[in-house]
Amino acid sequence: MSRYRDRLPQLSGGTFITDGGMETTLIFHEGMELAHFASFVLLASPEGRRKLKEYYRRYLDIARQHGTGFVLDTATWRANADWGNKLGYSPQALKTANEDAVELLAELRGEYERPQMPIVISGAIGPRGDGYKAGAMNASEAEDYHGEQIAAFAGTKADMVTAFTLTSIDEAIGVARAARAHGMPSAISFTVETDGRLVTGRSIQDAIETTDAATGGAPAYYMINCAHPTHFEAALDHDSAWVKRVCGIRANASMMSHAELDDSETLDAGDPIDFGNRYRRLLSSMPQLRVLGGCCGTDHRHVMAICEACLPPQAASA
Repeated sequence: MSRYRDRLPQLSGGTFITDGGMETTLIFHEGMELAHFASFVLLASPEGRRKLKEYYRRYLDIARQHGTGFVLDTATWRANADWGNKLGYSPQALKTANEDAVELLAELRGEYERPQMPIVISGAIGPRGDGYKAGAMNASEAEDYHGEQIAAFAGTKADMVTAFTLTSIDEAIGVARAARAHGMPSAISFTVETDGRLVTGRSIQDAIETTDAATGGAPAYYMINCAHPTHFEAALDHDSAWVKRVCGIRANASMMSHAELDDSETLDAGDPIDFGNRYRRLLSSMPQLRVLGGCCGTDHRHVMAICEACLPPQAASA
């Protein structure tokens, strides 16, 4: 059923872009109300699905224009048991929502994919709790917990799973083990505070090396998301082996801390041009970066700026 599960094309070279901050775009730009920051609820109505497709198409059009591959992440960052329960979803309804999220992306892939523009479908997984606070599960509990959502993705056309905004190393280990058990490639994306460390105080190096050691290097690659480049640039030792495991960045538009973002009632979209230039500098010292996109506060303008700053002019196509 999956197209790329046996061989992820983003690991073979080239640049793949992805989308920006879905929830912040839908809430602040589209004026939508998303309880508990959950976008997967939109899958329950034809109008909601139309809004999601409209959102994704802005980014897919940019990929087509610049001749890049694309990683399509499902709208399921909140579609796990705890958040689903808060939103009134039964286990079966939640499973259906995760499956429907993949099917929506499969339709878009059928519309946009070309030989020179591979499109990877990734099942998006969020933390069990708040993405800005430390998780309390041990690795075994995390494996059981996230295994339910991963099992739903395993039966679909999803090519991989990506766990975003993780603050807990144990939760990362659990996700990676569950993905391996279900035959799904995984990417693990940590978030950091303004000092470049996880909220627990542990370093990105510690997070990646500990996860790899505990899982036999199970993740296909690692990412950093939901932090501004100024928060983590200095934490990246570019000559170290662990840094070469970081193959994707989805940064925030704002330089504010997570606490400040939580308290803000307005959207700080930052400067898209500066954002793109910061990605160019990251790419110059981290040539292994393959997946480039945005997180909170970013939209299609930021991803366009990434392409214009990071891709050679000859890569662009009409």
